[in-house]
Amino acid sequence: MNHSAFSILDYIVFVIYALVILFIGLFVSRTKKGHSKTSQEYFLADKSLPFWVIGATLIGSNISAEQFIGMSGSGFKIGLAIASYEWMAAATLIIVGKFLLPIYLKENIWTMPQFLERRFDSRVRTSFAIFWLLVYIFVNLSSILYLGALTIQTVFGVNIIYAIIGLALFAALYSVYGGLKAVAWTDIVQVTVLVVGGLITTFIGLNAIAAKFGSHGVVDGFKILMQQAPDHFHMILKPSDEDYKYLPGLSVLIGGMWIANLSYWGFNQYITQRAFAAKNLKEAQKGVVMAGYLKLLMPLIVVIPGIIAYVLQPSINPPDKAYPWLLQLVPSGLKGLAFAALVAAIVAALSSMINSTATIFTMDLYKPFFNRNAKEKHLVTTGRIISLVSIFIAIIMATVISELGLKQAFQYIQDFTGYISPGVLVIFLAGFFWKRATANAALATAILTIPLAVAFDFIWPSLPFLDRMGIVFLILSAIMVVYSLIQSGKPQPKAIILNKHIFATSKGFVWGSVGICIILIVLYTVFW
Repeated sequence: MNHSAFSILDYIVFVIYALVILFIGLFVSRTKKGHSKTSQEYFLADKSLPFWVIGATLIGSNISAEQFIGMSGSGFKIGLAIASYEWMAAATLIIVGKFLLPIYLKENIWTMPQFLERRFDSRVRTSFAIFWLLVYIFVNLSSILYLGALTIQTVFGVNIIYAIIGLALFAALYSVYGGLKAVAWTDIVQVTVLVVGGLITTFIGLNAIAAKFGSHGVVDGFKILMQQAPDHFHMILKPSDEDYKYLPGLSVLIGGMWIANLSYWGFNQYITQRAFAAKNLKEAQKGVVMAGYLKLLMPLIVVIPGIIAYVLQPSINPPDKAYPWLLQLVPSGLKGLAFAALVAAIVAALSSMINSTATIFTMDLYKPFFNRNAKEKHLVTTGRIISLVSIFIAIIMATVISELGLKQAFQYIQDFTGYISPGVLVIFLAGFFWKRATANAALATAILTIPLAVAFDFIWPSLPFLDRMGIVFLILSAIMVVYSLIQSGKPQPKAIILNKHIFATSKGFVWGSVGICIILIVLYTVFW
């Protein structure tokens, strides 16, 4: 597919989408005459977000090119099993809402490193702040830019370098000026376009499957898809499967996948920052349940298209070109909407990450070390400058990645973050729920996280990376416990004080959570 496949109507639809996003972003960012934004307004949307904005912006921050392109690529090659990342995330969000958000909001947390100083010390805070900045800029921002640009190149025929710069500037236009409020409110439109446009592409693909085999309709198309690619509809892979190393059977359900999801949804700045900006705890909890239901829907938008492409055109290579290839089936006018959905996912994630990078740098490094008495206006200006710097670096890195190329990008990102997730999870869980955890033990855990994972890669290269995450998590947990007990063995003065009332939730949250669990049981039973 190339740019000639786009009609005037497609261009008009896409331009309207872009203008609406920019208008909303700049409109909600405006301030009264003579009023300067405070750091709370810029970085936490003045703690004013209702649940439906939180639910939308959680998904907007999460779903990006790595899902649309990368997950469709893995759907093409592996099948529905890759959907475990989405479906298990829905269960994880319930845990985050029930057990983590009450503590965050009680402690009035702005950033993840800030919590680490409050619970441990400034060394732990600073080391994690630097570490997260490097990961966000050099891994997340760069890979999202690259994958998004790769798609634009495939669809429009635009030079990939121009596409990288264009995407970065589009995300920066409203997020750098408006901060989290602009990001969050534009995400409502972004996620609506993402879901509607994504479902249109899937339904058209299923209709094409039905037509190819002499039938018609979405339901018939799905039945035929399951008949034509039966090996692509198992959630639990067997050890004999060549992709077992990516999704190692039952341990996906009871092992490393939980570590990946809890680390991502519970202790990741560009995700948790959305909940920190809630009006109150009740709104934050309703927001994560809403996001949970949207996650249940996502495989229909980001995984099934890959399987459809596999049945229609099994020769696609590399697999990450499956989704862009499928877009050529979408008719004129709708094609502009489908492409807007893809760009919406990319831009929403970029803007979220840019804002969180600026938040961590400003609040965890700049203010404590360079200007303790910085005025509010100065902090906001610093945040905007760092946003621009991070975009500039990400553009350069995305260009480098485009020269090297990536196969199965989603798996690449998961594997890389898998080096970090076990240590993050151990440190935060101990900090939250174990009063005896010491700062030195947390620092030792942080230092050993990557070396341990790398050592396992050398010693046991055939070990699936999710299993490696599980083993490393257990070893680091033992280190945290033993070191803390040897060093002190007593409750720490900075330990978080908890009582059972803090975890009380509304009936709406409980019933919403029960609904997610029932749907998950049905899905895993049907597609075992």
